Amino acid sequence: MMKIWKWFVFLFLMLVLTGCGFQKVEHTNRTQLITMGHSQEMQLGLQASEQIKKENKEHLNSDKEFTQRVQTIGRKIAAVANRPDFKWEFHTISKDTLNAFCLPGGKVFVYKGILKAAKNDDQLATVIAHEIAHALAHHGAERASMNQIVGIGGQLLGAAVQAKVPQYHNSIAIAYGYGAQLGVVLPYSRTHELEADQIGLILMTQAGYDTKEALKFWENMGEASGKKQSGNDFFSTHPTNEKRIEQIRQYNLNN
Repeated sequence: MMKIWKWFVFLFLMLVLTGCGFQKVEHTNRTQLITMGHSQEMQLGLQASEQIKKENKEHLNSDKEFTQRVQTIGRKIAAVANRPDFKWEFHTISKDTLNAFCLPGGKVFVYKGILKAAKNDDQLATVIAHEIAHALAHHGAERASMNQIVGIGGQLLGAAVQAKVPQYHNSIAIAYGYGAQLGVVLPYSRTHELEADQIGLILMTQAGYDTKEALKFWENMGEASGKKQSGNDFFSTHPTNEKRIEQIRQYNLNN
């Protein structure tokens, strides 16, 4: 029977040969692995956008003033993002939720609850630029790719263990899933968040917004969420506010 490491080599080669593989993230030059094509990623973003608009029909763009602010800021940031292949849309959802997101292809949704943390246009630009950065860096596709690889790896490991030591199959499968979550999925999530912060600051600067307000936004987020994030972020999908704020301080010092 083929050893487990040979299965992983085989999997890697199949990903590369089928047109998927490594690429560089613009602005940070970090290497990432994507296992889906660009058109597929854009289509998934479009489908998700239509579903979200359908589910939030009553609350979609109902606050005209807030919607206008988001669209004005969003278009300025999208202009410097320089992605003509993206079909940019900027929507608001009038729900008291402290959240915003950008789907692949440039479909941006901002909840009205974010105004608890975004006290002015520069702070609102902070969160919009951050979410746009996620889409520019293909974080959704990368996360899906990592989950796919982890899932296949678990199946291969399970098959190997079942053949050699079937009595340990369940316990080893659980340990693998736990280890993969802590060793791969969570670190990638934290990397994506800090990378989106970094790219977002670049976009803010290019669009003419004050990146010093980004510090205040994340301070406001900590207060508005009611969570005092500090210490070890090992089990968190997001970095601590302290890490985010320190990165922003360093950016402002160097620019």
